[in-house]
Amino acid sequence: MSTRFHRVVVSTAALVVGAGALAACGANDAQSGGGDGGGGSTIALLLPESSTTRYEAFDKPLFEAKVAELCDDCDVIYFNADQDEAKQTQQVDSALSQNADVIVLDPVNGAGAGGMVRTAQDAGAEVIAYDRFIEGADYYLSFDNETVGRMQGEALIEATGGTGSILMLNGAPSDPNAAQFKAGAHEAIDASGLEVLAEYDNPDWSPTNAQQWTSDQLARFDAGEIAGVYAANDGQAGGVIAALTGAGVDPAALPPITGQDAELAAIQRIVAGEQAMTIYKPIKIEAEKAAEVAVALARGEDVGETEDYEGVASFIFDPIVVTQENVADTVVADEFYAVEDICTEDYADACAAAGLSS
Repeated sequence: MSTRFHRVVVSTAALVVGAGALAACGANDAQSGGGDGGGGSTIALLLPESSTTRYEAFDKPLFEAKVAELCDDCDVIYFNADQDEAKQTQQVDSALSQNADVIVLDPVNGAGAGGMVRTAQDAGAEVIAYDRFIEGADYYLSFDNETVGRMQGEALIEATGGTGSILMLNGAPSDPNAAQFKAGAHEAIDASGLEVLAEYDNPDWSPTNAQQWTSDQLARFDAGEIAGVYAANDGQAGGVIAALTGAGVDPAALPPITGQDAELAAIQRIVAGEQAMTIYKPIKIEAEKAAEVAVALARGEDVGETEDYEGVASFIFDPIVVTQENVADTVVADEFYAVEDICTEDYADACAAAGLSS
């Protein structure tokens, strides 16, 4: 476990995601919410992309709902960069032109986001680096990302018995979290008996790229040679599975495949035995804490106890491994998903076999 920061330990059993919190809003336009527009504080939320399910379905509505609960006269303006760094820079400028007091920024490219931070700070706004680290930000909130990768690697080692050859699909080189996931995964895998046949750093975390790259590897290696696949997130895991089954691998005979983000499709694949695991990062905790910190900053109040992460005052949370055995005790118990969401008609038999019932 990394010792560079103190992890904020939380109880996931207390998480409740209300249906009203998941109301969808437009992804790309600045929108106001949570305030009366009557001269109160303005908080800007800038998320990096919409192809990953979590941002539009969870982070945004949970953040907005918490701000509305805490602050009657706070307005939230929202932007999504669609994985475009230049667009996100323009969005920061737009937020500042709308007199944003606090910028909550999940950067497309964390390493290149320092200019946006300085621009915001020079304009008098405070910056919260959300989910991805930005050097020079005022605050940082995320999960223990090296531990995420290490957990994925350890799960793959356990599922494969620690021997054989694997493929590795990492996240986008522009994403600082991806480098941490990769480092944690290699820490576990390199110390095991697993051999890495081929490895790919996937631009934009694209599931399509993951599927194509895996198909390319199947032209080099026989499917029977692949004992497992490290996929850094659930979208890529889905691409891997599509490539393998498209090449004729029986879904019941897929090698162990990792994932991350606890996407609904991944949970269904886990229940069906097609994906070995995912990493569940209770987004409600992260999004609501970001909202609490943003409101405190907007009001000039103390944000509470923090710990240092690379020179930035931070809140770091613990991830959770989800397998077929603990779906009911994690994402269902936390009401992240209802059994009815998971156990659709296509997965009814798998749910029954897994003992998952409402």
